[in-house]
Amino acid sequence: MKTGVLAVAVLVASAVLVHAQELKKGNVVGMHVSTIKLADGVTIEKFTAFFVEKAVPAYEKSWPGWKFYPVRRIRGEKAEGFGLMIVIPTEAERDKYYNADGSLSELGKAANAKVQPIMDEMNKLGTIATNSYIDWLVY
Repeated sequence: MKTGVLAVAVLVASAVLVHAQELKKGNVVGMHVSTIKLADGVTIEKFTAFFVEKAVPAYEKSWPGWKFYPVRRIRGEKAEGFGLMIVIPTEAERDKYYNADGSLSELGKAANAKVQPIMDEMNKLGTIATNSYIDWLVY
């Protein structure tokens, strides 16, 4: 498991460094805390490699202008967890895809449908259950 944690750290660090962006006033940063349940025989390295190489590009294509960063907790509560940091240009941009109650808008449903084939493929490796999320507005 420690090897898997190191591999995830390397993948996340390289993804963030290659695609670094400066946060700006008005950006929305979504922090999603998740649990991964791997399918039998699947390693965390294989799962995270698929997520970084296939799921993230699919999400970024379906939600133009949004950046998706898989992250791993290294300290604190539930240090073995998985997360996703999403950087959205503005709150108005976020609201195009999500209703006030957090449900998907029609545009969000259409974007989600585009990603579904990749998610179906990923679900053969394991599943992600989002336990919680918080959206933060950058001042």
